[in-house]
Amino acid sequence: MTAVGLAPKQIRATGSGRRRQREVMNDWELRLLRARAMTRRTFLGQTGLSLGAIALGSLLGSDAAAAPRPPTRERQTHPLAPRPPHFRPRARAVIYLHASGAPPTLDMFDYKPKLVELNMQPCPQSLIEGERFAFIKGVPKMLGTPHRFRQYGPSGAWVSDLLPNLAGIAGELTFIRSMTTDQFNHAPAELFLYTGSPRAGDASMGSWITYGLGSLNQDLPGFVVLISGGTDPTGGKALWSSGYLPSVYQGVQCRSAGEPILFLNDPRGMTRESRRRSLDTLRRLNEFEAQTFGDPETLTRIQQYELAYRMQIAVPQVMDISREPASVLEMYGARPGEASFANNCLLARRLVEQGVRYVQLYDWGWDMHGTGQDNDLVTGLPRKCRDLDRPAAALIRDLKQRGLLDEVLVIWGGEFGRTPMNEERNGSKFLGRDHHPHCFTIWMAGAGIKPGLVYGETDELGYRVAKDPVTIRDLQATILHLLGLDPWRLTYRYQGLNQRLIGPDGKARVVEEILA
Repeated sequence: MTAVGLAPKQIRATGSGRRRQREVMNDWELRLLRARAMTRRTFLGQTGLSLGAIALGSLLGSDAAAAPRPPTRERQTHPLAPRPPHFRPRARAVIYLHASGAPPTLDMFDYKPKLVELNMQPCPQSLIEGERFAFIKGVPKMLGTPHRFRQYGPSGAWVSDLLPNLAGIAGELTFIRSMTTDQFNHAPAELFLYTGSPRAGDASMGSWITYGLGSLNQDLPGFVVLISGGTDPTGGKALWSSGYLPSVYQGVQCRSAGEPILFLNDPRGMTRESRRRSLDTLRRLNEFEAQTFGDPETLTRIQQYELAYRMQIAVPQVMDISREPASVLEMYGARPGEASFANNCLLARRLVEQGVRYVQLYDWGWDMHGTGQDNDLVTGLPRKCRDLDRPAAALIRDLKQRGLLDEVLVIWGGEFGRTPMNEERNGSKFLGRDHHPHCFTIWMAGAGIKPGLVYGETDELGYRVAKDPVTIRDLQATILHLLGLDPWRLTYRYQGLNQRLIGPDGKARVVEEILA
């Protein structure tokens, strides 16, 4: 091995100098070994990536270009241990039901008689002037809902006849009809909603929550993802990524049919005892590596191996819905062994009951453009509403009768809204709506939320927010607040910024008006 960088006189040293030479060489070899063993993530986190980063670091001091502040030893060795919130929480867990594809809430929860009156009339020029649409071309026609609406609950909330079960629990729900976003394509909008950025790479909401609070059950993941509808959401697995947070906080995707978590079970021929011995050996090797190189991800790796070992027993039990009484399966419309939204709603209740902190359900198929029968407002939307209505209402009722609704926050919604105009792409005769970021409806229920409330309004055509707008950042801040986390104090130092779910600038507000 050539001693690159050593002066010739150091190499030629004799006598007592040879001992010093060996010490220098050993130190140099150790530094080289450390450099080779450094992970790409650690290297990129500890170096400036451009001349601009170097210049900024020199101007702002070493802290501006620093890697994430190393977590405490306690957080490294017990990263999912329960931690105290910033203040008294109103919720201990969250179930978020995401309708991937952006449902047409004008046909579900936001009735517009004026829009029905103007059905199939040309759209006023004032609505489309200067606007960008994903697919609408020329001058579209206004589109009133083809479905009947009625008012329910103490707030007189409008609910479509497509959703009779949710209409029956309207008194438990708070409808926010004034949601707005600045993204109008699916992947960026979903990423913005769940990670605070329209680009992949940031930490997801569930990761932030488990980073801040830990998990109440050390044998289960703190953040679980369940998928229905036949495919992943458009934003992909980045929606439950831990981003720059330690990887132990990323979401764990579970399946409602078949093996709950792929590659979790031991391979054929390996017993639980031999698995334990192999993990003990791996632990010793990883602990040595952590002491030698100081990479915090090595300690995370130890914890992930141990969690996987514990999950081999805990996960199959909690994911087995056949253990539920027949009456509960019937209430949800769940069928053991199938992959469905109904099964996932029941699994979500079982998971939060066992101490999982954040459960995210993604249900694909809500992209109602009207290009065919499968995404038409007359045929496709009723089918998806049937998938949603019974299990979502059952989830609220089930949580309430078990005394869990007072401590579990439930949210339903999509990533943006839908136009009050017919898309009519390529002359399609089916009815559908284009992407629309200006306004849409979500609903919330459970811990800390005023039941039976309608908050915010859209204009008479459902085109823009007319009263009490709620941004994506506001929604994120409100969810964190309900969990006892200060949205502005929950930060992680990365690339010279105090990263937050609500963005480094912290422009958000807690929607106090909907809080109980």
